[in-house]
Amino acid sequence: MTHRHKLWGALILLACFHALVFFAGFFAPYDFATHNRELAFAPPTRIHFVDAQGKFHARPFVYGLKNDPANSGIYATDSTQVYPVHFFERGSAYKLAGIFPSRLHLFGVDDPGRIFLMGTDAFGRDQFSRFLYGGRISLMAGWIAAGLSLLIGIIVGTLAGFYGGWIDQILMRGGELFLALPWLYLLFAVRAALPLHIAEWQVFLLLIAVMGLIGWARPARLIRGVVLSAKERNFVLAARGFGASDAYVICRHVLPQTYGVVLTQMTLLIPQYVLAEVTLSFLGLGVSEPMPSWGTLLAALQQYYVLSSFWWMFLPALFLIPVFLLYYAAADALQERLSSVPL
Repeated sequence: MTHRHKLWGALILLACFHALVFFAGFFAPYDFATHNRELAFAPPTRIHFVDAQGKFHARPFVYGLKNDPANSGIYATDSTQVYPVHFFERGSAYKLAGIFPSRLHLFGVDDPGRIFLMGTDAFGRDQFSRFLYGGRISLMAGWIAAGLSLLIGIIVGTLAGFYGGWIDQILMRGGELFLALPWLYLLFAVRAALPLHIAEWQVFLLLIAVMGLIGWARPARLIRGVVLSAKERNFVLAARGFGASDAYVICRHVLPQTYGVVLTQMTLLIPQYVLAEVTLSFLGLGVSEPMPSWGTLLAALQQYYVLSSFWWMFLPALFLIPVFLLYYAAADALQERLSSVPL
């Protein structure tokens, strides 16, 4: 497989996954806050095509669950309760892409049947629905923080590389300071300093800002290196010889040379910041209940009985691995493609 095919393959898979998250209301069978108290820690629902009598059904179906009141999390399949899976089913209200009101879901079953592709948590909430809705928070944190880091990195790296001298020395020494900062502990300190009673969105935006502000140094150093090389190119020297201003030379000739590094760094930084948000929410310092994020989904694993008894609670963490690998594969393929382009 060539690096071009590898890049497009990774980008297409990432686009499909982001579409699932972006349109979570349509792909999720339930709202992220819907409780099923009688189905706490229900295992993932098995999809059937063949019933108990061995008869094949073209339409998939699920069986009902019988809960053992004396043992939480112990369920038996009730083959007398059959619930066909319907596609494009009307269910709980949501806003498509956060804008258009809708009740249409990709799939679902009739009440009182339930379909839990990733099982349920302690409150009987569908883990699959919460995984999709939680991806909005975690991916948004990654994209915004990465964009902020790169914006600062582009400005600092361009100024340092283009002007050099004392400007370069001051900016790069400041970058080394930020590289040496233990960013995770800094985030802990910032969150600990905040009031306990503060709106969730304020905590979310502040943590994103801190992640973005302390992560600009590495991209800035890489961009500086590209700018140092680009400003010595013949077409840049010619433009300056014709009297072009610094702003024109930077915007028209120098910055376009950095686009490859910027794109590569973007694909590397997004999963790093997503993991940072997951870590903070897992430790109770990020987004908290009832809002879902990938970190809050994993927070239940801090309890030993959950860790040892309900294997499906690990599924959100397992599904994150291929997402991160796709980002890194895209970055690797992008780097290979850029390195093969003649200067």
